Amino acid sequence: MTVILQVKVKPNSQRSLLEQMPDGTWLPHLKSPPVDGRANTELIELVSRHFNCPKSAVIIKSGKSGRIKRLMIEC
Repeated sequence: MTVILQVKVKPNSQRSLLEQMPDGTWLPHLKSPPVDGRANTELIELVSRHFNCPKSAVIIKSGKSGRIKRLMIEC
């Protein structure tokens, strides 16, 4: 099963949380700052835990350096 998610990342948050918005997009709150890929690494870990998939199954398809990202999950 392959799932495509569009997310709008909020780095430097108080807690690490993944919530779905009413329009269907996902809003991940990440503790990590957007420096040296730390926020992307935390995003992959958070999404893999939420969907019960290995981290290797979550791929950032677009938006690696922006806040809006498109993720592909292959579980």
